[in-house]
Amino acid sequence: MKEFTYVVKDSAGIHARPAGLLAKKAAGFKSDIIIKKGEKEVAAKKLLALMSLCVKCEDQITIAIEGEDEDTAYTEIKAFLEENL
Repeated sequence: MKEFTYVVKDSAGIHARPAGLLAKKAAGFKSDIIIKKGEKEVAAKKLLALMSLCVKCEDQITIAIEGEDEDTAYTEIKAFLEENL
């Protein structure tokens, strides 16, 4: 399992458009990708679940990735967050 934390820099946080892009990106991997904020955690492949986290600017999230393509998923999801959020 691979895990990293990220502080959201987008002024709107994880709203509908980036949540949709993130869910689509995560769906491209076989690994399980979990996003955690505080005590709540959701599957990154589920758009409505992502939006239910109510992630705002400067919130810290933790991303946990486990599965057969976790190394690639880790690299690409981290890059996606840095470029888009």
